Amino acid sequence: MSTGSSPSAAPTQASGRVAVVIEDDADIRNLLSAILTQAGFTCHASGTGAEGIDAVRTHQPIVTTLDISLPGIDGFEVARQIRAFSSTYIIMLSARDEEIDTLMGLDAGADDYLTKPFRPRELRARIEAMLRRYHLPGLTESGGPAPAATPAPAAASSAPAAAAEDDDEAGWLAHNGLRINEEMWLCDVDGSPVELTRSEFDLLLAIMQGARRVISKDALALELRGDYATTGYVSDSDKRAVEVHMANLRRKLNDPVGAPRFIETVRGVGYRLADARRSTARR
Repeated sequence: MSTGSSPSAAPTQASGRVAVVIEDDADIRNLLSAILTQAGFTCHASGTGAEGIDAVRTHQPIVTTLDISLPGIDGFEVARQIRAFSSTYIIMLSARDEEIDTLMGLDAGADDYLTKPFRPRELRARIEAMLRRYHLPGLTESGGPAPAATPAPAAASSAPAAAAEDDDEAGWLAHNGLRINEEMWLCDVDGSPVELTRSEFDLLLAIMQGARRVISKDALALELRGDYATTGYVSDSDKRAVEVHMANLRRKLNDPVGAPRFIETVRGVGYRLADARRSTARR
């Protein structure tokens, strides 16, 4: 979901389920549009990167499918440009199945990566998993009124009291000057808004709610896939995807690995909140 203060970044209840397909192959474009329409989305399809960027800006979609091999601007650059103004959930599609291509796609701003040929059922499952993971304001998977948000499953346990304290305002978690609000999907550091992708926000929320409890890369990978309630298989590529999202998150938070203010790496295990500091700049 959208983070930061830009009102145009988040879909509203009036817009409902909206999707954008950016694909130059007409057959695949029609297939993707059909899959998304069957899933309950109003779908807008584009055949070039430039048209796709305009479509995302105009329609503010919840989800965007993006081909890598596009005429003119390739998918990596399209993802970067979309990320400059939107936090739509980007699923990158490509016939390239090398790990480096997956990592490049995630680093460019994609949330998920699917290789061609893909099974329509798999794409549908990934989209439904994304909708389960995120509490869209005023919108549920079926398009009806949304219930109150529940804590992220990755953080649910009988762990010791959280190090991230409740903020003065309802719904905020705060730690060392970093604040996050799951209901509004906002994040700021020392009062300045931070724009995060959906996956980056999801990782940060899980760590904030987990506090000083270490959360493994496996658990975070399952959370990103929407499989947090299962013990699904986690590949090395899944773990690398978590590392890429975490590196991008740290860069946006200005949180170096060697001297973490917010997120501490527990080598060989996972991540947790860094130690609380006595005095931090507060809003």
